[in-house]
Amino acid sequence: MKKWICICVVCLPLWLAAGESKVELKKDVVYGKSGGEELKLDLAVPEGAGPFPCIVCIHGGGWARGSKTIYDKTVATLAEKGYVAATVEYRFAPKFQFPCQIEDCKCAVRYLRKHAAELHIDSAKFGAFGDSAGGHLSLLLGLMNKEDGLEGDGGNDGESSKVQAVVNYYGPGDFLAPVDFNPYAKALVALFLGTTDKSAPIVKQASPATYIDKSDAPVLTFHGTADPLVPLEMSKRFHEELRQAGVEEKLEIVEGKGHGWFGPERAKSDAEAIEFFDAHLKK
Repeated sequence: MKKWICICVVCLPLWLAAGESKVELKKDVVYGKSGGEELKLDLAVPEGAGPFPCIVCIHGGGWARGSKTIYDKTVATLAEKGYVAATVEYRFAPKFQFPCQIEDCKCAVRYLRKHAAELHIDSAKFGAFGDSAGGHLSLLLGLMNKEDGLEGDGGNDGESSKVQAVVNYYGPGDFLAPVDFNPYAKALVALFLGTTDKSAPIVKQASPATYIDKSDAPVLTFHGTADPLVPLEMSKRFHEELRQAGVEEKLEIVEGKGHGWFGPERAKSDAEAIEFFDAHLKK
């Protein structure tokens, strides 16, 4: 267990901290309450009246661990680049199994839309950004519609929880794909879903590919060829499904990289991620 946690921490994005620009940072903002727990986010708001596009950042950790603070520098950097950015916490498995995690992330988006005016957010322009489990949850935010359910009871029911652009770092897009997780990853999925039986309805319900249609948000995925946890073939299949449905997509295959990377190669990926958000949220 400890070995994989270490891998996740090392491979998380290493964005630059905020520099000269004035960025307002808000810590531990309560965005909802569910399962008897307060749900919190950290928020970075750029200087100016806006309205600015908003990006929701979702950390990884096998749906069972991790911290929103991992993305604190990320949201500060995004705010410098003209985005309101939030890094959100969500309830963890196995105490809280699916769909609790996506219910919480949807609640966070609805909260930010509800408070768009005071936070200088353009409520029509939301993006989601995440790695590993956070990438999976980001995909669900971009592909699910309200009628698909899983909105939860966290609050702000009248707002939309769908985002308009998704950047996914090596998150699983289709649990029904004809590929196998390694034993450790399979154990994480079992804690998250309660099963690894692909015939179980919850496996289909938790798969972003289930919700693909031509109205979905554009998706950019980064995936390493040597990923030991989420098979690259899963992302290839998922992006083929997006293409067939007419959804704008791009799969960036990173040669020789595993379940995350850092240094110049990560800086290159992050720069492309920002360009992607700029193209789709700053038109």
